[in-house]
Formats: sequence, structure tokens, C-alpha cells
Amino acid sequence: MAKSIRSKWKRKCRAIKRERYAVKELARLKKMLGIKEDKPEGEVMETEQVIYLDAGQLSKKKKKEKPPPEEEEDVPMSSDDENVEVSGENGEKKVYSTKTLKDQNGQYPVWLHKRKIAKMNKVGKKNAKKRSKKRRR
Repeated sequence: MAKSIRSKWKRKCRAIKRERYAVKELARLKKMLGIKEDKPEGEVMETEQVIYLDAGQLSKKKKKEKPPPEEEEDVPMSSDDENVEVSGENGEKKVYSTKTLKDQNGQYPVWLHKRKIAKMNKVGKKNAKKRSKKRRR
């Protein structure tokens, strides 16, 4: 398939574009990495090549070149029963429950979506019905 004259011409044009863009891409990569060129900009870089690696090769290199582990401070994880203090935009602190996500005034945070709030309330009501049925028996 794709052996028509038109497709052959298109393939040829894409190959020419690839060669042209490869030079520009290499220059852009060098600029991003901060590698300075000794050659004037007018010359074509024929000796240098960009080597593309797949994910498997990258993971092998990372395993070989493991940097020493950085020591981080231990941050205690919050359990469901804890309250979390968050400082607001204008300096005021709010205390949020990690289980219900409500603050000390019973309000949900601004960033919490309405659908998430409705879903949490729906699950809470569902569990309350189950508990009340079990108590009746």
C-alpha cells in the first residue's frame, strides 16, 4: 500500500524536512543544555549526532548511575482523625478535618469541587441508612 507517485513524492519531501529540522533541533537542544559551539553557525554539523534512547535503555542507565540518597526530614503522616492547619491567603489559619474536609466552621475548602462534596454526602447518608437498619433488627 502507499506506492503511488504522490505518496512517494510526499515521503521524499518528509525525508528532506526531517534532515532540515534535525539540524535545527540539535542546535536548540545544545542551546537548552548550555553547550557552546566552536564552529561558526553557517557550517553544517555533520560529525555530531543526536542519539535517541528508548525507555528501557534510560532505566538501565539510571540504575547504574544512582546518586547517593538525599536525607529528607521525616514528616509525620496525618491519620483520618487528625485536623490539619492551613494558612489562608490573608494570613488567617483554618483547621480542616482530614476525614470530612470541613473547617472549624463546617465549610468546605474553596478548591473542593461541588461534585466531590455531593459524592461524599451521598456516601455518608448511605452508610447512615445501613447503620439505622442494623439497629432496628
